[in-house]
Amino acid sequence: MILEKKAGDLHKYTEEQHKTKLKVGFVPTMGALHAGHISLIKKSISENDITICSIFINPAQFNDPNDFNKYPVTIEQDIFQVETSGCNLLFLPSVEEIYPKETEAGQHYNLGYIETILEGKFRPGHFMGVCKVMERLLRIVEPDNLYLGQKDYQQCMVIKQLITDLKLDKKIKTIICPTLREPDGLAMSSRNLRLNEQERKDATAIYHTLLYIKDQIHKNEIPEIKRAAEKILTEKGFLVDYVELADANTLKPINRWDGDTIIVVLIAAFMNNVRLIDNMTIN
Repeated sequence: MILEKKAGDLHKYTEEQHKTKLKVGFVPTMGALHAGHISLIKKSISENDITICSIFINPAQFNDPNDFNKYPVTIEQDIFQVETSGCNLLFLPSVEEIYPKETEAGQHYNLGYIETILEGKFRPGHFMGVCKVMERLLRIVEPDNLYLGQKDYQQCMVIKQLITDLKLDKKIKTIICPTLREPDGLAMSSRNLRLNEQERKDATAIYHTLLYIKDQIHKNEIPEIKRAAEKILTEKGFLVDYVELADANTLKPINRWDGDTIIVVLIAAFMNNVRLIDNMTIN
């Protein structure tokens, strides 16, 4: 495996791959890798000639500086996992490599409605930071295929919109892969490392709440279901940001389901100081 830290050198490498008609897959991460990340890498390996993974904890997408400072860093373990996965190249850039001085002024991305709801509402500026780093990474890597996890449902939609807005959608195909879960149902997440033993046990309430909503959607009105779902979470010690049911394609909230439209249930809640998100599609 090649370990690269310089954006310019990586760009030259991928240009050479494209010249020889090799297909490049890309898995962007913020480290603290788990089996979900590795599944994305292996999916890319199975579908591309070259697979590139990046690890970069992006300061621009943290609206809370304390959250950024507490984000888990396990770089030695991460390098080992990426290497043993069969990945061809690991990109480990510094902040200066991703955000050189000429880019400091930044760019505003017109995300429209999707930036005003759910994660956009509760984490102001978050998606601007996501777009900023993703544009930079995509310009450097120029992948044929981009692999993302469904756990970050809204973020996947934002990145797909960004690729379209940048007119890269004919060059880059976005592949959204299913959320991987622990045996007890908890969605795999780097933030799970910040949970103590009891918090980790209680955190499974998010998954059980999703299952409860899926079971109740045919039986009760949505406002009633949401109130009951929030109660389940608060009784387990969560501070709830949102429990929302929305059209899976637009993320517009729904108050009544026609039984036909594909919908997504989205939850964000704090277990003490750790913010967890999860979702489940229903059709």
